[in-house]
Amino acid sequence: MTESDGRDSTEDGVLTQSFLDQVGSRIRLLRTGRDMTVQQLADQAQVSRRLLTQIEHGQANPSLVAVTRIARSLGTDFTELLSDTVPGEAAIEAIPADEHLLVWTSPAGSTAHLLVSTPGVRAADLWSWVLEPGDSYGGMPDPQGSFELFHVTSGELTLTADDEVATIAAGESARLRSDRAYRYVNNGSVPTVFLRTVALAR
Repeated sequence: MTESDGRDSTEDGVLTQSFLDQVGSRIRLLRTGRDMTVQQLADQAQVSRRLLTQIEHGQANPSLVAVTRIARSLGTDFTELLSDTVPGEAAIEAIPADEHLLVWTSPAGSTAHLLVSTPGVRAADLWSWVLEPGDSYGGMPDPQGSFELFHVTSGELTLTADDEVATIAAGESARLRSDRAYRYVNNGSVPTVFLRTVALAR
């Protein structure tokens, strides 16, 4: 990761402005509520002070890794930075399709939508991904003991972690130990569509 843009060499694409607008103000609110200076949070999250200031004002496009580091330095997870994801008191809450948040896009046209999430100790989130042919996404390790779960609905998804490579066909599912560097790849000729659930260890 470089201090100039907060991007990691294993992560492709960009976070969307709508996502950054929501998380930026929330990061500032949480930081000031914890009596942390911009420099203190930047040091803990391993990002530059300039980048953190830009993120808080929605003026930078960091990596998802950088946003996750900032969230963890605040004692939370990046999905909890979305203030409108806090569950209400109802036993069942329907999430309209127009509230699915486009979080990540790539130059090839790949997308990642956050469909629904739950904050707190048992935090979990459900994603819908479309990975275009020849495109990929890579991430840095999650906390020790974390997992990602996948279900491919069309195309083929290739997962890599450590020295292991596995291709998941449509209709198949997979479990990935995400406490290490990993990558999703579409080596096929058609878009790969899949659901992903993240289970971070606490």
